Amino acid sequence: MELQRRVWVEVDLGKLRRNFSRIAAAVKPAKVLCVMKANAYGLGVLPCADALAKTDCAGFGVAEPFEALQLAGRGKPVQILSSILPDEIEPMVAAGVVLPVIDLATAKRISAAARRLKTTAHVHFKLDTGMGRLGILLAEAPRVIRAAVKLPNLAFDGIFSHCPMAYDPANAFTEDQIDALRALLADLAKDGIRFKTVHIAASDAINNFPRAAKPPFTQVRTGINLYGSFDPNGRRALKVESVLTLKTRVAQVRTLPAGTTLGYGRTWCLNKPTRVATISAGYADGLPLALTNRGHVLIQNIPCPVIGRISMDYTTVDVSHVPSVAAGDEVVCLGGKGPGRVTPDDWGALKGTHAYEIICSLGNRVERVYR
Repeated sequence: MELQRRVWVEVDLGKLRRNFSRIAAAVKPAKVLCVMKANAYGLGVLPCADALAKTDCAGFGVAEPFEALQLAGRGKPVQILSSILPDEIEPMVAAGVVLPVIDLATAKRISAAARRLKTTAHVHFKLDTGMGRLGILLAEAPRVIRAAVKLPNLAFDGIFSHCPMAYDPANAFTEDQIDALRALLADLAKDGIRFKTVHIAASDAINNFPRAAKPPFTQVRTGINLYGSFDPNGRRALKVESVLTLKTRVAQVRTLPAGTTLGYGRTWCLNKPTRVATISAGYADGLPLALTNRGHVLIQNIPCPVIGRISMDYTTVDVSHVPSVAAGDEVVCLGGKGPGRVTPDDWGALKGTHAYEIICSLGNRVERVYR
């Protein structure tokens, strides 16, 4: 008999593809680059990428070279969206990865590596239009780009930037970034410098700034929306579904007397005899400590409040309204149906964070199961 993991996350690849289709329809004719960084936000990059490779996605976006190498050979371009270090350039050129040009020195290094390998490297200019993190500063971009396009063995396929305030539709900063990039494109076009791929919109901008997906922009990038979640602020224009369900099992059920205190710190005291279940998941599996005495899980699709502090491996819940619960029963921590359904966005709100952190925090002993 095969031993079953105590905690697992079910990833619905059909919902993942449907989410992609909804995003693609919303931004058409712009193409969609699927962001697969951080192991597909912790959900398992290879099964997710294989599912999305069957769509007409423009390719896969990643953060660093090892992520890029994982996705090579799937018939889709793989693009590093962040930076490329000097010693990483030649292996990435050899692998055919689309690289970011964040300054003129990087462009020269990529050109030199491509010449040595007798090939052409495909690159996108990465502009800093206000993120303040990586890229060519807007004021320097005309000079840098005009110099870089003269370098040999480079195919300057695209140009892109990133928005720090796109989650807020009332903030004018994103509109200013869009206008600034459009103005730069018009200036470069005077010298015949044009790009096949132009992108500034990620998930937040797709929802909140539709013009970021319209010409001259030809592509968008989406990560968190693919998995059915959103930033806690802003509009939720895309009707996407959460693709994940986090489950565990009941370890023990007991009726505890009034006056019993639960967990580290004794943060909960029972005021009457109570049926309490201990479930086999804790913060090492991704359950936020912020659920302590506030959140709930679903057992037999009935909400069961978390009582007592969440520990590393276990959580105690009130099962007074689930009389038939027993050791080994399935527990839904994220997911479920009906009014008690729990989403990564719900946990993010309780924790004072966002769904990105919640999904990326699923522990490494949580088995990934694909439906």
